[in-house]
Amino acid sequence: MRRFYGLAGGILAACVLAGAAQAQPRHEHYEHMDGRYAHNHYYPSRGYVAPVLPRGYITVNHFHDHFYYSGGIWYRPYGARFVVVAPPVGVFVPVLPPFYTTVWFGGIPYYYANDSYYLWRASDNQYEVVAPPDGSGDSASTQAPPSDDLFIYPKNGQNEDQQSKDRYECHSWASGQSGFDPTKSGGGVAPQDANARRADYNRAMTACLEGRGYSVK
Repeated sequence: MRRFYGLAGGILAACVLAGAAQAQPRHEHYEHMDGRYAHNHYYPSRGYVAPVLPRGYITVNHFHDHFYYSGGIWYRPYGARFVVVAPPVGVFVPVLPPFYTTVWFGGIPYYYANDSYYLWRASDNQYEVVAPPDGSGDSASTQAPPSDDLFIYPKNGQNEDQQSKDRYECHSWASGQSGFDPTKSGGGVAPQDANARRADYNRAMTACLEGRGYSVK
């Protein structure tokens, strides 16, 4: 009799363990690894339905729609639960995902995570979700481009991400002040004006960066 109960208990335990294994979905059923630009980070796949939102999520209103943002993952209400979705182009967030990759297109830094691209908008003091840049496969680089004959050195220990942000903001300001944009063919100005406008751009860029704690030569 003891042998029977021992055998029955073993069978029952095996069945419980088997049922528990079946109840736990494998990661590949609801996660994917984003390997673009060597980003190499796992995210829940779009369409996955979560029973609750993660802690620390941010509520984002976009026109009449409501989204929830956490760690580069975007959710929308789905009945009493929440479904993972793609973020709408044009929505703003105050912070980047914790795991993002800086990718350069035409001298401009984009911030990439989970199949989404973000741009810093100084006028809004936030990051905007934008459409993939043109030629996002061939012209992308994870290395910062040369600074148009300006050699820039951080004097206050600014990390790479802060340098990228400062360089982009100063570039935007210098372009607005001078009318010259080195990321465009010919600077976006008439050939006869290019040299003078480039000099104006470099002076404005230098002033902006020096004001933020950089040495520019």
